[in-house]
Amino acid sequence: MPWRETLSPVRMERVALVAPLEARLEMLTEVARSEAVELDLPYEPGTGPEEYNRAAEAAVVHGPVAALVGWSPSRALPDLQSALEPHGASAVVIRRPQGAQPPTLLTGDEPRRRQVPALSRLLVDTYTTVPYADLDPARIAGVAYVVMFGMMFGDAGQGALLVIAGLMIRFLKVPWLERFRRTWLFITGAGLAAVFFGFLYGEFFGPTGVIPVLWLDPLEEPIPLLVAAVVLGAALLAGSYALGTINRVREGGWGYALYARSGLAGALLFAAVGLVAWGLLASSPLILVIAGVAALLALVLMFIGLFTESGGGATGGLQASVELVDSVVQLGSNLVSFARLAAFGLTHAALMMVVWQATSALWAPDWRAVLAILVFIIGNALTFALEGLVAGIQALRLEYYELFSRVFQDEGRRFRPWNPEANDPSVTAEVSAPVERHHP
Repeated sequence: MPWRETLSPVRMERVALVAPLEARLEMLTEVARSEAVELDLPYEPGTGPEEYNRAAEAAVVHGPVAALVGWSPSRALPDLQSALEPHGASAVVIRRPQGAQPPTLLTGDEPRRRQVPALSRLLVDTYTTVPYADLDPARIAGVAYVVMFGMMFGDAGQGALLVIAGLMIRFLKVPWLERFRRTWLFITGAGLAAVFFGFLYGEFFGPTGVIPVLWLDPLEEPIPLLVAAVVLGAALLAGSYALGTINRVREGGWGYALYARSGLAGALLFAAVGLVAWGLLASSPLILVIAGVAALLALVLMFIGLFTESGGGATGGLQASVELVDSVVQLGSNLVSFARLAAFGLTHAALMMVVWQATSALWAPDWRAVLAILVFIIGNALTFALEGLVAGIQALRLEYYELFSRVFQDEGRRFRPWNPEANDPSVTAEVSAPVERHHP
C-alpha cells in the first residue's frame, strides 16, 4: 500500500441499500457479514436476532422496494455489491448531504484486516478521533515522540537496554509478553533515539568515559543544549503548523485556512517570529522589517478570523482582541516549553554523574568493589525508572499541548459498521418477517 494512503482516512461513500421487500433480511444479513456499512438508523444499534427486524422495520418502503442509507468505505463496495446481487439488492452511491461529516476509518482498521493498533496510533487516538477531512499524523507523531524522549533520556547504555527490551518483546515467544507485542517498535525506537543522543552527550551509563563526547556535555554546556532544545521545538512546531494548514484547507478550503490560528495566519505569525530571531542574529534591519510586516499581516488575518467566529459586533470585537493576545502569548509559551527537553536531559545527566561519582569514590581493589558495583547498578536502575517515566510523560505532554493542538481543531467520529453479530457470535439471521412500514 502506498505510504500516502496511510496519511488520510479511508475514502467514504454515502450509499443507499436497496432491496425488494421480501429480501430485506437477506440484504441485512450480507451487510452484517461484510461489516462494510454504517447504517443511519433512528435508534442506537444493538446486537441479537431482534436487531435484524428492527433495522428492517426502519427501512423506507416505497412500493415493492425498501431502502436504508449509510456510509461505506469506497474500496469495500465492489465486494458488497457482489454479495447483494444474488438477492436482487444493491448498494448505490448517492450524493453526500451538505455539511455532513463522514465517519472516520483509518487504514489498517478495516474489519477484515483489523490489527492491534501500534502505540503511535494510540498516541493520536487518545487525544482525539481524526476528523474525516484531516490527515492522520500517527506515524509522524511517533517519530517526534521518540526524538523528544531520546533528547531527555540521552544515555547510550540505558538506551541500549531499551533496544534489547524492545527486541525481546518482539522475538521471544513467551506467553506473558504477548500483551506487550505492539509496543516493541515504539520501545526500540525510543531506545535508538536515547543511544543516538547518548553518543552526542558522551553518556554511557553516565559520564563513564567509555565513549567520547561527540557534540556537547550537558552539564558543561547547558546553554547550547537549551538553544538546541528550543530549535528542535521550533522545527516540530513548524511541522505542526504545516499539518494544521493542510487540515484547515481540507476542512474548509483556502479561505478558511487563511484566517485560522492553526492555519496560514498562525503559520505566518510563527514564521515572523523566526524572521525576528534571524534578523537579530544577523543584525539585519531589512529582515526585521520583513518580519514586522509579516507579523502585522498575520495578526490582521487572525483577528478577522476570530471576529467572524465570535459573531461580530462590539462584543465579538472584544472577544477577538482577547483571543488574539492569548494566541500571541500562547505561541511564545509553547515555543519556550520545549526548553524542558534540555532541562530533563540535564537532570538525567546530573543524576548519572552523582551515581558515577559515588561509584568511583567507593571503588577499591577489595570488598568495597562489591559495594561500588551495587551502587552503580542500583543507581542506574533508579535513574532508568525515574527518568524513563518522566521523559515519557513530558514527551507526551509536548505532543498533545504544543503540537496536536495545532494539527486538530475538530473531533471526528469513528466508523461503526452495522453488525448485530459483532459481540455475539452465536447470533444467526434466523428471524421472523418484519412488520412493514410504508412512507408516502
